[in-house]
Amino acid sequence: MATATPSFESLRRDIAAQQLAPVYLLHGEEGYYIDALVAEFLKVIPEEDKDFCERVLYAPESEPGYVMDVCRHLPMMAERQMVILKECQEVNATVINKLHSYVEHPTASTTLVICFRGATAKGKDLIAAARKSAVIFESKRPWESQIPALIASYVKAKGLSIDAKAQQMLAEFVGTDLSRLYNEIDKLAYILPAAAMITPEAVERNVGVSKDYNIFELVDAIAAKNARKVFSIQRYIEANPKGTLAPIQALPSIFALFADLMIALYTPDKSDASLKAALNLKTTFSLRRIRAALQNYNAFQVIEIIDAIRTFDAQSKGNGSRQDVTLLFNDLLYHILTAPGKLPL
Repeated sequence: MATATPSFESLRRDIAAQQLAPVYLLHGEEGYYIDALVAEFLKVIPEEDKDFCERVLYAPESEPGYVMDVCRHLPMMAERQMVILKECQEVNATVINKLHSYVEHPTASTTLVICFRGATAKGKDLIAAARKSAVIFESKRPWESQIPALIASYVKAKGLSIDAKAQQMLAEFVGTDLSRLYNEIDKLAYILPAAAMITPEAVERNVGVSKDYNIFELVDAIAAKNARKVFSIQRYIEANPKGTLAPIQALPSIFALFADLMIALYTPDKSDASLKAALNLKTTFSLRRIRAALQNYNAFQVIEIIDAIRTFDAQSKGNGSRQDVTLLFNDLLYHILTAPGKLPL
């Protein structure tokens, strides 16, 4: 029988200890964890045995029959062989499904790793067989609310620390793509001295996001109803249409501000602890903009603003408007800052 669904860390520990199953099925939206696990599997076979006992195959180039033949070979002068089948998401379900007969009866001396990077596994019979006799790992993309903690943990593992604003800049600029996020932190760890702090200036210099003109600063300015700063950033967007800050990139963060603000407005206990729990926030620092917004917007304004954001989203995609997106975004920002939020008659 298949074991319980493992976590990334427990699976990595098992691989390092060479406590290996005959078949692994790795799938899911987040590519980082799958790449990291494949890297661990590639450490299992010693360098001197890799030519004979390790095969990396690509599903679009390898017929299922050939893959199964490779897996059934006995390792030469070693106890185990490693076969990694990549890019299975690129193959038709009917084709990849043919592997189910091997997964049902795998060779004990072979470890087969089937990878659907960035996609859900397919092939009804293959999945059914894997549930009975393989280890299945689903690589889930983290929630946006989890990203700051993941940044802090990874930065600490690199022997660095990070300023709260720099952390937020990274989170909002890169988003939930862990491969890209960790790559940016790796780059900073390579550039900065040991035990250094990652500052907003370091992020600006090395990641390509301005410390003054970014989504983080725009949303903060909206929360504070700082019209001068909001339109200063808007002018920067207009002047840099191919830059890293664009209306479509900023929209989810602006919407998230007002969605969170609506929850905060209707949370009876507005203590830090209560608001953090209601909004699923990890740090008190993240409450700063909510606190500011609570002073500047009421519930009726928020309802009006959310409706305006949805209208902009539709119009920016060509539904009901042919205006330039930058002009539409300028109108949205003006609407946000001037929404009357009048009580309904």
